[in-house]
Amino acid sequence: MTRLRDYNRSLIGQPGSRHQIETPALVVDLDALQTNIDGMQAFATAGGFNIRPHGKTHKCAEIARRQMAAGAVGVCAAKLGEAEVFAAGGVGQILLTSPVVAPGRISRLLDLAAAHPDVITVTDDPENVAALNAAALSRGVILNLLVDVDAGFHRFGTESPAAACALAQQIADAPALRLRGVQGYAGDVQHIANFEKRRIESEKRIRMLGAARDAIRAAGLECDIVTGGGTGTHAIDPALGILTDVQVGSYIFSDVQYDHVELRATDDHPFRNALFVYTRVVSARHDGFATTDAGSKGFSTEDYPPQIVAGAPSGSVYSIFGDEFGKVTLPDPATRLPLNSLIECVIPHCDPTLNLYDDLYIVSGDKLVDIWAIEGRGGAG
Repeated sequence: MTRLRDYNRSLIGQPGSRHQIETPALVVDLDALQTNIDGMQAFATAGGFNIRPHGKTHKCAEIARRQMAAGAVGVCAAKLGEAEVFAAGGVGQILLTSPVVAPGRISRLLDLAAAHPDVITVTDDPENVAALNAAALSRGVILNLLVDVDAGFHRFGTESPAAACALAQQIADAPALRLRGVQGYAGDVQHIANFEKRRIESEKRIRMLGAARDAIRAAGLECDIVTGGGTGTHAIDPALGILTDVQVGSYIFSDVQYDHVELRATDDHPFRNALFVYTRVVSARHDGFATTDAGSKGFSTEDYPPQIVAGAPSGSVYSIFGDEFGKVTLPDPATRLPLNSLIECVIPHCDPTLNLYDDLYIVSGDKLVDIWAIEGRGGAG
């Protein structure tokens, strides 16, 4: 069976092949991607802080390698499967940002840590610490751990400096574990649109991390890493002098959500849109709208619809028309789009949209130049 990638691979390097890609397809503008990677790294270097980019955004080993080559201190993974993909792709400096609890996954984590001693994971529970220590002891592996701190998001994390310190002491006392520091993530802050409102709220959350760090250090324990934040707060959090690194993620692609956020006090949109869904008109029988081949299986829409950037008149609106189909509503109700018109859309939310596809189609200028597998996609941990 010929798959989409097999057909599109035959287009690589051909003039005009960017516009011949079979759809629906997830397309990356290589020049915009690299500009975003280099731009964030330059901003961090100038600001005197490190970045530890979050791989949940792209789930792609090639992009992780590019982030490390630009100067990142490591990459993050939300799921164990993502971490395994990055390690297999040559990136071993991985922080797994969610707890690993099930015995089978703990065994996989220790396989990873045995091969890549720089791997770090997080915990928020004494029972989990005991299980990790017992498993690591049986394998002869030393496992690096951060205490996860609830920074107001309430997804997981210790609820007070005292609780963080108690868990840190348990880790420090465990012979097969190494305490490295703390992590905290306030995901609910990242998309507050107004910069000043976001600054006020994020500073409250980062100070929670600082309080946990101070309690741990006051107990005479190691706390070298304080990590958290994200793209939405990358221009805010480092100023407090608490974080050692920022877990930026969506900056590499940007999306409609972040297009509505004032990312910096003096520059609302420092990153270029680099990730698009390409879709084609498959029916144009009615005046005023057309049907395309990308529906709810092609976009994660959430708060915003896809934003059309090419292929339809200015003012055209994209909406979901079913599982497999989309709808382009035209500003002039008496007009139609030509059949097979290529529509390019900025995606509403990059992370979950990317998880719907197997491959990234990499374009530069008018050419398809490469195809990168999204090795970490899917629901497996």
